[in-house]
Amino acid sequence: MKPVLILEHQTPERAAYLVTWLDRRGIHYKTYNAGAGEEFPASIEPYAALAVMGGGMSSNDPLLSNRQAEILILQAVLRDRPVIGHCLGAQLMTRALGGTVSASPLPEIGWQPIEYSHDPAVGSWFGTDPTPVVIQWHYETFSIPEDAVRLASSAACANQAWSMGQHLAMQFHIEMDAEKAQIWADDEDPLWAEARERYQTVQDRSGIIAGIKSYLEHHQRTADHIYTHWLSTTEWAIADQD
Repeated sequence: MKPVLILEHQTPERAAYLVTWLDRRGIHYKTYNAGAGEEFPASIEPYAALAVMGGGMSSNDPLLSNRQAEILILQAVLRDRPVIGHCLGAQLMTRALGGTVSASPLPEIGWQPIEYSHDPAVGSWFGTDPTPVVIQWHYETFSIPEDAVRLASSAACANQAWSMGQHLAMQFHIEMDAEKAQIWADDEDPLWAEARERYQTVQDRSGIIAGIKSYLEHHQRTADHIYTHWLSTTEWAIADQD
């Protein structure tokens, strides 16, 4: 069977719970990390599905890895290989499919509430009891591409998730696990320090750590549902393995 392709953009921004989920099901995957100097593959053909992770850069930055990711996204969509994007990955999906990425009305960092739309695709992707709180770290937002449907929003940022058939883009980090949340909490990014002083939508270190206990379990149950649906149309037949 063909493996899943995972694109990471920075060394700290690992796929985290996504890899845990794949390992538990014996699903093969191949990870490339641009931050570690690895060039992304030229073709999606050897892979069954594509996951694009987050990163601190803008999707609009003129980086080779950004453009390579967009090419792979387009290839996957054209060849019916399901694509899932997390934060930066979702923004790259949006750009690849004709949308735009711009400054968010408000930045969101830490555990933040979201609301789901009434579109039937919400139940397919997120289940009947999706987490009402997700973890975020973004200063930019994406538009909804033509032919895509908006699935979630928040008071601070209207576009939190969209889907197009078997493809899903999320502004938030559904791949979060406890270790990655702790790494985030220990970050000394000066831009984050400034944002904490200016915006109520930006949590501090203690808020991120407290959310691990309060929200992570439900967050990961929702991730289970999302990842299962993402691969349900592939040769892995995930629904039969749960």
